Amino acid sequence: MTIGFLVYDGLQALDLTGPQDVFGAANGHTQGQAPYSLLTIAPTNNTIRTETGLVITPDCDIASAPALDTLVIPGGSGSRREAGNTELLHWVRERAETTRRMVSVCTGLYILGATGLLDGRRATTHWQFADDVCAKYPAILLDTEHLHVADGKFHSSGGLTAGMDLALSLVEDDLGGDMALAVARHLVMYMKRPGNQLQFSAPLRAQSEARGHFSGLVDWLLAHLDETVSVQHMASQVNMSTRNFSRVFREEFGVSPARHLEQLRLERACIFLTSGNTAIDRVARRVGFASADAFRRAFRHRYGTSPGEYRQRFGQQAQQR
Repeated sequence: MTIGFLVYDGLQALDLTGPQDVFGAANGHTQGQAPYSLLTIAPTNNTIRTETGLVITPDCDIASAPALDTLVIPGGSGSRREAGNTELLHWVRERAETTRRMVSVCTGLYILGATGLLDGRRATTHWQFADDVCAKYPAILLDTEHLHVADGKFHSSGGLTAGMDLALSLVEDDLGGDMALAVARHLVMYMKRPGNQLQFSAPLRAQSEARGHFSGLVDWLLAHLDETVSVQHMASQVNMSTRNFSRVFREEFGVSPARHLEQLRLERACIFLTSGNTAIDRVARRVGFASADAFRRAFRHRYGTSPGEYRQRFGQQAQQR
């Protein structure tokens, strides 16, 4: 399978080298002929300079590129400029007709989106560029909650390391779960993250958004997840009335205090599920759910699977198989 990586000036190096290393590691773990042939393709034959100054000599230009199984379009500040390169966009459209998979990493979505190929399709990109992408390409059904998204032959990922998660999922599609896990171990990736996992954690989101009275609330909540925490308890931590707290909290975080607390508890539960063999009932208690049944319902609603299934697929024992 020939995988082409589009390269251009202003490329984000990790968007390129991260997925390359995933496919390259799969080659290294294969007995006999390597399953992937990797090459870099540039708009012209000129050398490429990434955002950080790394110089790349492309294997070929778009005019001489061979047939591809998969085309990967990495992101970078230069992607916004290349989104206006009519010759390049025409080439991408033509390649989409004969290429099995079209992949964008991070802001590589600007280039793929400019072709119109994603109109009416689900896609994702780095959460920080969501508003700009929506304004430029309103016909794309943008979903920046998740690490990576697939819609037909089109695959897209969130920022930076999410491109490695996406590449790992493509390896799994091509060569099976055992190979994907072997690659994850080789690259010392913490875990093989599912595509529907959030781009960044609820605690990180809350800590980055918290201001004023709420700056210390998230840390307090994380330290008391295993306790019964009411809205009144939260309000007292910031010296506000319950009614005013609920109103201001929703304005600050976009969700109710109760829903936010549930998100923190579920993400803590994911850590317990993937890092040990603690019984599901005990995990439920450790993160503050009143019962295991309530925990299972909330977990399935958020992640689309049960806690047991999540552990079976992404826990330590799954990593060791």
